Amino acid sequence: MSNNLTTLSVEQERPSGCAIHPLLAQRRSFRAFSARPVEPETLRLVFEAARWAPSSMNEQPWSFILANRENEAMFNRLLGCLLEFNVRWAQHAPVLFLSVTRLTFTSTGESNRHAFHDAGQAMACLTFQANSCGLTVCQMAGFNIEKARETFSIPTDHEPVVIAAMGYLGDLSSLSEKLQKKALQAQQRKPTEEFVFESVWGKPAAALASQTSHRANF
Repeated sequence: MSNNLTTLSVEQERPSGCAIHPLLAQRRSFRAFSARPVEPETLRLVFEAARWAPSSMNEQPWSFILANRENEAMFNRLLGCLLEFNVRWAQHAPVLFLSVTRLTFTSTGESNRHAFHDAGQAMACLTFQANSCGLTVCQMAGFNIEKARETFSIPTDHEPVVIAAMGYLGDLSSLSEKLQKKALQAQQRKPTEEFVFESVWGKPAAALASQTSHRANF
């Protein structure tokens, strides 16, 4: 079995219709990581990409708590916030990080209803920069939010969002049979007519009528 990220992705991802960027077409949430550490300059580049994400009122409400395997104590603190299912494979990643978003505007103190949207944009920018550097990123909702808040003294007006594992792709055969199957199984995405509307809710946009569904994987 090849452990090359690009090769595996292309084999499983063959979008039809419009030709989207390869970084989008090939992105996968692989859970197998090489022991190779992520170079400091590459880490800086990845988080620099998050820095330039768009946000409401330019609030940039996102923050990240980074745990590099080289700092074992810190790595284990963040690993300990994950649910057991995720610990089994995430423990082998060279990098873990927690995304956090501020729920209020710094300028007014009022609630920022776009905070999660903006944090998601920062994570997307980070993910695709990481992919362009040859890294794979797997995001996890399966963690103990309150434990993370307590462990890292996260302020009450901030909310933990996801924990992500990042590193160079490893040998998929190191995963359980279930996760190997999940890694290679293409999934059906909704066709655009099911989520791009015009005139009234639920009416497919005529401009996209020629689009066909394609298979992809989260």
